[in-house]
Amino acid sequence: MRSIPAVSVPTVLVTISYDGTNYSGWQVQPNGLTVQQVVEDALEQLLQERVQVRSSGRTDAGVHARAMAAAFTTARVLPLQAFVEGANRFLPADVAIQSARFVPEGFKPITMAHAKWYRYTIINSPVRAPLDRLYSWLVREPLDFAAMEAAADHFVGTHDFAAFRAANCVAKTTVRRIDSVQVIRHASTLVIDVIGGGFLKNMVRVMVGTLVDIGKGRFMPSDIDRMLREGDRRLAGSTAPACGLCLMQVTYPEEVISPPAGA
Repeated sequence: MRSIPAVSVPTVLVTISYDGTNYSGWQVQPNGLTVQQVVEDALEQLLQERVQVRSSGRTDAGVHARAMAAAFTTARVLPLQAFVEGANRFLPADVAIQSARFVPEGFKPITMAHAKWYRYTIINSPVRAPLDRLYSWLVREPLDFAAMEAAADHFVGTHDFAAFRAANCVAKTTVRRIDSVQVIRHASTLVIDVIGGGFLKNMVRVMVGTLVDIGKGRFMPSDIDRMLREGDRRLAGSTAPACGLCLMQVTYPEEVISPPAGA
């Protein structure tokens, strides 16, 4: 087991999995239950102190996560497994801490992240799939898979994604780095994997909605270049429903998550 870093107040990085169906997103807000709130409530019961859990990003209402990265500091010194098992005793069935590790003092989950991996799931079928309804978008019209696959490549690189964000997005800059976009088909299921350095509000959902519109023939794959260049949200496609989106992984450079040598 990794030893506790030699700092006065340990910083703990946890990986959280949750079904976002019943939550108003990640971030605490006055009108609606959020994932951050239930995690902080559970940790308060475990640690007997109120801690603020700082996440690697924000997910919207209805969006899911397999591995949301978040960190907090605490005056309580516990074995790492105690943070996992102890907090999970107080968490609802649709939220769970998967793992915990100590990280250096001053660790910032959002700014120090190297990349985030989002997965969007589409059921492309004229008949609904009841068991998948909370975790996918049902698209009944036939989709041109080859066109969607070709279009995905146009997102890769560092671009201004102003056309691919929510109207109420308050980000100071709309330039983002996208490392890869893959469209994968398994029978009637389409999976779209997007990996990048960071995302604007609703950015992945608008990217997916645009790819679906391309699959329907509304746009050509090359139209994405024009959307990126002109930065007008009205030029891009629809916003895909939240339920199909899942945060799969957040990665950090090893040097920013490892305690000092000898700790």
